[in-house]
Amino acid sequence: MILFLTVTAGWAAEPRPLLRDFIGLNGHTVQFKPDLYRAVTRQVRDYHGLQWDVGNDTSFVPTFPFARNRVNWEQLYASWQRAGHRIHVSLMFEQIPTNGWKNLPRDARVYGEAFARFFGPSGPHRLVESVEIGNEPGQYADADYRRVFEHMATGLRTGDPRLKIVTCATGTQPSGNYHKQVTVFTGLEPLYDVLSIHTYPFAEQWPTWRRSYPEDPSLDYLTNVQRLIDWRDTHAPGKPVWITEFGYDACTQPAPPTGDFQRWEDVTDEQQAQYIVRSFLVFSALNVQRAYLYWFNDDDKPGLHAASGLTRRYQPKPSFHAVAHLLATLGDYRFARVIQQTPGDLYLYEYRQNGQRLWVAWSPTGRGRTIEWTVPVGVRIARAEQMPLTGDTPPPVIVSATGRIRVGESPLYLWLADPGRIVTLPPRDHLSP
Repeated sequence: MILFLTVTAGWAAEPRPLLRDFIGLNGHTVQFKPDLYRAVTRQVRDYHGLQWDVGNDTSFVPTFPFARNRVNWEQLYASWQRAGHRIHVSLMFEQIPTNGWKNLPRDARVYGEAFARFFGPSGPHRLVESVEIGNEPGQYADADYRRVFEHMATGLRTGDPRLKIVTCATGTQPSGNYHKQVTVFTGLEPLYDVLSIHTYPFAEQWPTWRRSYPEDPSLDYLTNVQRLIDWRDTHAPGKPVWITEFGYDACTQPAPPTGDFQRWEDVTDEQQAQYIVRSFLVFSALNVQRAYLYWFNDDDKPGLHAASGLTRRYQPKPSFHAVAHLLATLGDYRFARVIQQTPGDLYLYEYRQNGQRLWVAWSPTGRGRTIEWTVPVGVRIARAEQMPLTGDTPPPVIVSATGRIRVGESPLYLWLADPGRIVTLPPRDHLSP
């Protein structure tokens, strides 16, 4: 027997971000179509190549708004702003070898100061709100990356103290090809504002690169993020954590018969939609301030990260519609609490907007499993929608006369008619029949 208890509960001491400030998307310079992706995000992360600005001469001082290859950054980023996007830039210098800098300390500092003065929120253009120093600089030794970070961050601070500075992809595990161990930043706390992490739900690496559903307890998908949060709480309290890459491949083409990707596995279009939305939801329950999805568009090619777009050749996939619905539904809400989080059975979260409460429920199995769930006694559902896979009206949700609802892999959004009553559901120790 399952009991539902009515209890009192207060608002969290530190309110979580609004979901419209939480849901982010990775874009890429001239390929990004800001008006198209306005439906799915207000936060865009751009891969901004330092070599576009300086060419092969790191001592070159850019003449912004123009990159050295003559791209007009002011026109580009202003078009994103007009579409309602807030811009975070990842300054990518990884293609420059360590010995390719003319004078690393000076060049990194001068570039950072010039960038911040032109793009930062204190300047006349106010195009960029935050800057990440490197993306995945695995080819740089820790000491060399730290030198780049320290000098570029010093320049950024000088150019505009209001510009937020973000680390490259980091984690608590030893440095690797795609991240730096967070201890690299020890002693540099005044020079960064945000810790960045990339996380992908790999159940296997090469040769399949098979990804599992986000709640899979066998993955390190969420635990790596939590470990960074725990480290932050001890060593850098108050610094936000951002997930700057996560995602799922979904392709209509088979894996190639030969080559590196012949055993590569993707997920279906429906699963991609379900798993991306559920990733945003489970991330929102962590003490994370933002999450950027990888990727915005793809060309339907089988291969690692080659089919991760919300659009396929700029045509919306089911995941596009699902994320657009998530933003439209929860954009003005904040995560409030976990009501139930039982692996293999039911996840039930609560979000709040002023006095309105909205519950989101789903079955977290990755097996297409549907369960029967009963709405707590005394709780009235004013409105219910299922996550859509098209741009049409979301599928209806049937609540039986006895309060029974079928809950599957696609999240259900349930608006409560009794906003003043707080209900606690004890953890379940068994699966629904």
